Amino acid sequence: MAIVDLRQINSRQLEPLLEEEARHWREELYWDYRGSLELIKKFVDARSLSGCVAMESGRPAGYGFYVLEDHKGLVGGLFVSPRYAQLAISQRLLGEMLATLRAIPRMERIEAQLMPFGCALDSVLVEQSFRLYTRQFMLLPLTDVPPAGPAPSIGLRLERWDDRFFEPCARLIQLAYANHVDGEINNQYRSESGALKFLKNVILLPGCGQFQEDASFVLRPTGSDRLVGVVLTSAVSPGVGHTTQICVMPGYQGHGLGRLLMDVSVQALRARRFSALSLTVTSANAPAVQLYVRLGFRTLKTFAAGVWQP
Repeated sequence: MAIVDLRQINSRQLEPLLEEEARHWREELYWDYRGSLELIKKFVDARSLSGCVAMESGRPAGYGFYVLEDHKGLVGGLFVSPRYAQLAISQRLLGEMLATLRAIPRMERIEAQLMPFGCALDSVLVEQSFRLYTRQFMLLPLTDVPPAGPAPSIGLRLERWDDRFFEPCARLIQLAYANHVDGEINNQYRSESGALKFLKNVILLPGCGQFQEDASFVLRPTGSDRLVGVVLTSAVSPGVGHTTQICVMPGYQGHGLGRLLMDVSVQALRARRFSALSLTVTSANAPAVQLYVRLGFRTLKTFAAGVWQP
């Protein structure tokens, strides 16, 4: 088994492995991952994606990649075919990438959220001194949604997403995730500029599916551009939506606004004949998990989000 630099490989060589990865996303998570993989292939062929590939008898058995953001590294993907020794190869791939990242001067933080297919990756991250947070990938069949309860009397305007909400939404995310476990996992939530970058990623880029403006909503006080709640939704495969973000301003939480936002998003998807909605949630965020269970979501897969700091 040889570990080679990802920039020595072209997308044609990776194609069988990427097709296998896409099949796992489709069969296990109802997610059409091909859009993300097409983007990966473009960067691979441009020799601009950092990472490594495990080669067995001239064939790729697994690969991983990472990106740099200021003084942070983000392990963006790690997949090893179940036809090989997944755990051992994952250890080697992650070890190679982390050795490179940790050698970069002033590297302050490395984040990794890796979806496991075939074997859990928790032990691989623990060996590399990551702090782990359990997350859940949940799915709601939209035919099973209970009737929405009465909307709370809140004196707020409910509006569909508009691009003029980018900056107010970034401020909302920063405030909503202050001292929150998800701010520990993703430090983009900790600043307005980071939250704005996160929003542009989920709305403008294909990594989280095709953004669905008609199923994305904000709550704001009448006569104000300040947002107190938001739900953003994408389509990740035909008829399957994904909640990419939902949050409510501190001080407004505990009054049914999260349920209201989920209800209007679900009804908008049902009106467009979507059959299912997925989301990810941190297990330690008990109020959110309880809300999703009440709505009828079930957990398809658990995975680890990891954070390393020197």
